[in-house]
Amino acid sequence: MSVPEEHLASRRSLKSRDTRWAHALAGWLARSGFTPNAISLLSVVFAGGAMACFMVAGDQVSTAGTLGAWLGALVCIQLRLLCNLMDGMVAVEGGKGSPVGAIYNDAPDRVADVLIMVGAGYSGAGDPGVVKLFHVIPMGWCCAVVSVWTAYIRVLGASLTGKHDFRGPMAKQHRMAVLCGGTLVELTQHLMGWERWGILTALTLIFFGGLWTCRRRLAVMAEALAMTKSE
Repeated sequence: MSVPEEHLASRRSLKSRDTRWAHALAGWLARSGFTPNAISLLSVVFAGGAMACFMVAGDQVSTAGTLGAWLGALVCIQLRLLCNLMDGMVAVEGGKGSPVGAIYNDAPDRVADVLIMVGAGYSGAGDPGVVKLFHVIPMGWCCAVVSVWTAYIRVLGASLTGKHDFRGPMAKQHRMAVLCGGTLVELTQHLMGWERWGILTALTLIFFGGLWTCRRRLAVMAEALAMTKSE
């Protein structure tokens, strides 16, 4: 079954797609009967796992519990990203694309973004454990909204200009990298009994970086539409 053109158009350029291990894993998944759509849905499962780990991490009192919760969130985020890499590779290289592949390529990602960001936003100590900027703004929910907004603007741009714009500074891979970095900092602070600000810093960067990303994508879209009209 051929891969729809819109599915191919939605694939961002990733160096990891050219690695030997990625081709080997994609080949194994294709031979094992995994479909791209199932892999896309599996990414939501891993995002839910990250959310669950984040939501219990803040109140862990034992070393094992602290390590398990924070590292569990990190592992689940990486597995979510691995699914995002593999679904497209299995579709294209494994010849398992479907007419609805473009839907599965994008829609589950929005759910995954929300689960991870909201989960991180509830990783603070105590009840309800909400990570807030200036003790007022709930950063998890703010980052979830901005994450969905960046994707919406990308899809809107594709519908109007025919091109997907993956520019940052806070596209999906950037958001996840910043959050993973913040998680490692928070883990260290938690284990050492220090004041914890790793997740708050990460979410703050994701929020304001996401707003800047939206502004950049909208500006590029507006410029492209203006050029089209002038022609």
